[in-house]
Parts: sequence; structure tokens; C-alpha cells
Amino acid sequence: MAYDEALADDVRALLGGEPGLTEKKMFGGLAFLVNGNMAVAASGQGGLLVRCDPAQTDDLVVDEHVGRMEMRGRAMDGWLRVDTDAVSTEAGLATWVDVGLGYARTLPPK
Repeated sequence: MAYDEALADDVRALLGGEPGLTEKKMFGGLAFLVNGNMAVAASGQGGLLVRCDPAQTDDLVVDEHVGRMEMRGRAMDGWLRVDTDAVSTEAGLATWVDVGLGYARTLPPK
């Protein structure tokens, strides 16, 4: 499945003007990076991948539409899979984009 181009456009609009913003195809989707660090991605499996502070993962996955990203069968703190239902409104999308953007801004540039 290809990533949702309309969702990617909506993310792009929310991130417009962010210093150091680049886009890169990653994880089967389109990732948005700040100073080389992934903030959020329109996922090839639908919804978003969101990078967050690993210490906040437990608090963020309480939402029924949010879970830890799994890589090679292992759930990872600091990486979230956010279902399409959680980003179907502008406010919902903005919430999750802000989580990823806020964390990416704290990381040293690559």
C-alpha cells in the first residue's frame, strides 16, 4: 500500500515554514525530518508514524488508535503508529504532528 498523499499534503501544510524541514521516503511512506531527524511520516500502512520522547511512550499509547511501532517483531519506545482514525480531523492531525515536531526539535542536527 502506498502512503496517503492527501495526508502527506496535510502534514506538509502544518509543517510549512519549519526551519530545517526536509522530506524523505522511509518506512514505505513519506517522512518529514527536522534537521535530519524524523518527526512524523505518512505511513505506507495508513495513518502516521510519529517520533516521540521514549519516556512519554506509555502516556501516549493510552489512546485506542495509537500503539508502539514494531520493527522486526519488537515494539519500540519513542516510535508510534497512529491510526487513520486519530488523524482524520485537522485537530487530531495537528496534535500528532506537534508531538513529532516537538521531539525532533530537541534532537541534535544530523
